[in-house]
Amino acid sequence: MTSDEETDKSVMKNVETMYREVNSKNGWASFYQNIRSECESFEYTCHESKKPQNKILNRYRDVAPYDHTRIILKRGVCDYIHANLVQVDHAERQYILTQGPLPNTVSHFWLMVWEQNSRAVLMLNKVIEKNQIKCHQYFPLEDVTPTLIFDDVNIKVDYVSKKETSDYTTRTLRITDLESNDSREILHFHYTTWPDFGVPQRPTAFLRFLVDVRKSGALDQNVGPPIVHCSAGIGRSGTFCLVDACLVLIEKYGLNALDVRHELLEMRRSRMGLIQTPEQLRFSYAAIIQGAKQLPFDNMDINNEIIYDEIITYDEMNNKSNHLLEKDDEPPPLPPPRGESLTRSMMAELSSDGSTDNDDVGGPPDKPLPCEPPNHADLSTNTNLSTSTTNCIAEQNLDDGMVLDEALSDDAENSIIKNNSPSNSDTKMEVRRRKAEKNERLATQVREMKRRQKEMEERQKSKRSLFCKISIGIGLSGGILAIYYYLYMRS
Repeated sequence: MTSDEETDKSVMKNVETMYREVNSKNGWASFYQNIRSECESFEYTCHESKKPQNKILNRYRDVAPYDHTRIILKRGVCDYIHANLVQVDHAERQYILTQGPLPNTVSHFWLMVWEQNSRAVLMLNKVIEKNQIKCHQYFPLEDVTPTLIFDDVNIKVDYVSKKETSDYTTRTLRITDLESNDSREILHFHYTTWPDFGVPQRPTAFLRFLVDVRKSGALDQNVGPPIVHCSAGIGRSGTFCLVDACLVLIEKYGLNALDVRHELLEMRRSRMGLIQTPEQLRFSYAAIIQGAKQLPFDNMDINNEIIYDEIITYDEMNNKSNHLLEKDDEPPPLPPPRGESLTRSMMAELSSDGSTDNDDVGGPPDKPLPCEPPNHADLSTNTNLSTSTTNCIAEQNLDDGMVLDEALSDDAENSIIKNNSPSNSDTKMEVRRRKAEKNERLATQVREMKRRQKEMEERQKSKRSLFCKISIGIGLSGGILAIYYYLYMRS
């Protein structure tokens, strides 16, 4: 037996033992960094995402779908969508991981759901997080827009019903192909307590969610792959898929035959950057260990409260010394960038020539693509606008040449500021200046959107007023003619 085989055997010996060992050494950051470093040798291309007509369809410039696993749309004017098929053949699992839809990609998203015959959509983020829009409101709501129609792809989506729990909401939607008039019901699982760049507070709540998804049949082999997304489609989405696939492998081969690190590396060959932080990697291990103790899931009651053994296990494996997980509105400490090229792109932006060599090596684009402006407090009165109105405003902004967001995301900027040494004050001032300029641009966009919305409302009001005047005029004219007719008949 070679030394490499002995190492592999020791790694696969017991997942829980490895978890405790890494955790006791506080080694999750280095363990995670080793995985990222190994992925840098991948030579997969992202050419389709770099095409000029497709760049505006990506939420972040440093997160791009690989060409060899990207989902290809079969109809419509565009075959590109920011999504990858991730297959774990030995676990008999497949997932479609994608970004949170943008206003100009919502119709593509629902066309993908229809064409892939997906049984469910798993949404692991909230629409608004940390006062920023992380995902467009792409699904129908019963009290606002119960029906969405996308004429460019001939797809209609109707709200049917919903069921709420403390951590997630399950909606039943009906999707209809307007070309064939065929329709089917799909499930929309919306996990609402999973913070961006963070993890759920305990594995139990997450495992309840996973059990519910499994019992729905959304992960079965006789239906299309589920659509899994968060904001970028790599962090929380990657965590869900890794935990689910590993638990399947434990059921088939046993806990001692599982190499979580190997499974993550293999999944990253289908979509870049899966699992974004050391904390998400640590949580994945904890959820796998806890889930393995509750197998088979068929006997698990998802309505049970938190299991006492789980509380002890999770706290013990965290040495009871780590701080509490951050709340949803607080950023985690030193979050890494969304992809491997983010920091390099920032430094290149600050350099004199601003050039990078990512394009030469076929890596992902350099900077995050324009994303939606943050949802400022003064936009709260407009939350009942229809999806069509929102899309119209977004299209007008693009037509007028507005740039929604040229700078780095807030999380990336904070990360760069924290990681720079105190002596590097020029870099910090430059980042702050860029952030201030970005906020000013966003405020200008918000004012412009409100102005246009007000103009639209005034035009509608003017039309209604004119219609009322015409109606009154017609009514008076009719009354006068009736009187003349009456008098004529009397005479």
